[in-house]
Amino acid sequence: MSDRPGKSFSVALLGKGGSGVVTAGDMLLTAAARCGLYGLMIRAVGPQIRGGESAALVRLSPAPVECLDDRFDVLLGIDWNHAERMVADFAIDANSIVVTDPAEDAVPQSITASGATERQLEMKALADSVSGGRANMVALGYVAGLAGISREALEHAIAKKLGPKRQESIDASVAAAMLGFSRTQSSEAPQAANGASGKRWMISGNQATGLGALRGGVRFAAAYPITPATEILEWLAPRLLDAGGTLTQAEDELASINMAIGASFGGVPSLTATSGPGLSLMIEGLGLAVCAEIPVVVVDVMRVGPSTGIPTKPEQSDLNAAVYGLHGDAPHIVVAPNSVTDCVYTTQWAVHLAEATQAPVIVLSDQFIGQAIVVADPVAEISFFAKRKLAENIDEAFERYAITADGISPMPIPGTAGGQYTADGLEHSSKAKPSGSSGDHCTQLDKRARKIADFDYGQHWADIEGEGELAILTWGSTTGVVREALHRLSSDVSRKVKLIALRLLLPVRQEEMAAALDGVNRLMVIEQNHTGQLYRLLRAWYELPENVDTLHRPGPGVFRPGEIATKINEWCLE
Repeated sequence: MSDRPGKSFSVALLGKGGSGVVTAGDMLLTAAARCGLYGLMIRAVGPQIRGGESAALVRLSPAPVECLDDRFDVLLGIDWNHAERMVADFAIDANSIVVTDPAEDAVPQSITASGATERQLEMKALADSVSGGRANMVALGYVAGLAGISREALEHAIAKKLGPKRQESIDASVAAAMLGFSRTQSSEAPQAANGASGKRWMISGNQATGLGALRGGVRFAAAYPITPATEILEWLAPRLLDAGGTLTQAEDELASINMAIGASFGGVPSLTATSGPGLSLMIEGLGLAVCAEIPVVVVDVMRVGPSTGIPTKPEQSDLNAAVYGLHGDAPHIVVAPNSVTDCVYTTQWAVHLAEATQAPVIVLSDQFIGQAIVVADPVAEISFFAKRKLAENIDEAFERYAITADGISPMPIPGTAGGQYTADGLEHSSKAKPSGSSGDHCTQLDKRARKIADFDYGQHWADIEGEGELAILTWGSTTGVVREALHRLSSDVSRKVKLIALRLLLPVRQEEMAAALDGVNRLMVIEQNHTGQLYRLLRAWYELPENVDTLHRPGPGVFRPGEIATKINEWCLE
């Protein structure tokens, strides 16, 4: 079994919050992109954020990457004050290099126990030798040299990142970085060989989500800041304005969802973004959107829960809340992007689904996908665009909630002549009059369920790759690590393994799933939560093969491709 699908280089930069390791990681990724490489950076911080532990986990490769590797080639500590809190994030071994400043405390025993080679780099002393120099820039130069990144690319990355600052700051940072660069030889560690030329995007999942929303036609967003979803709003704010739209920071999540529903009622495709605790507060508003048949998109960037939990780490544990959490029988749609770049596609699709079905759509991202930054190929424009069925040329017989073949009734925009109706949370007749009749209730329940169940979701419901009598079924941020694990195994197992990565989690697609599982006699479900929420959802709604295994664990530790490959290999050989 090969270690990697292609030659890659992984480095972890460690320091306390405010030490600039994340900035250095961002610059390293930018420089790698200029060299034609692909890459991924994960920002790892403690729950207290500033002042606590902080790390940038970077992987560079000549081929696209969607997950961290099994181990780090280099672990560099600007300081080790809070390293013990993050030991689980630093997978190193005897082939790794640990870089430390001799002026700092000793490397923790939990790290030296790995047997990694220790190298000393006088980061603070070198930084002090440059007026305005900083240790994180010395560290950046050192790891860039190890990665085989050119001086020109490094200087470009620093200037690009510090562009708004004075030239003296740029010059000092470049000088400090070059001191670190000069202290290394490229033969000291594995390099990510130079990649092919071509246009690259450097984008986070949260930024990609915002882009997908804009492409889908969203022109109003209301939200209350919450980790790890806030960057969606920060990215959208100026761009919505440029597109003729509006973003409002509401006083809380209840106001956010109701503002978004109100704007959508007025005819403007709308969105709000939050995390688990905020989603809980939005549930009543989502019920209103279901009952009044008003489209709205809610992005939930999941984090470790319950309650405040670990807000800076990932977990796929809001699935049950998204699927089952609405009160009453409330048909709605739940989708999940399967990579950082897939956030563009899936969010645009979510807007399309909300507008076309006049229903709420929940997008389940997570902290890994949302805050990861990747260097990737651009995501092409896609054809579907939000189209709401509007009521026009209204006569006296108009019924807002008319029973139609597809369950979707024409919706008037406020101000349309003859289109006045009551839109609230009360059950109603087809003419939108409040009703306590069981007949009206059952009729409207059937209508709302039918429009969701019978909509044509096409091939977007899942990514299906490969063939075989064995299948792995997963979703969201676990998809990339499973995909790489299967790539490693592709030449080593006697039986082929199919990957089914769900993008549409609700409504269930029983016929499509049956076709995907045709010929499969063993299935493994892989997810990152404590109770196997996807596995239990599948058990409730789908006819699965007789032999089903499940691999699930909670956050904050993410799966690595090697452990998945080992598990699948053992499973295949049973």
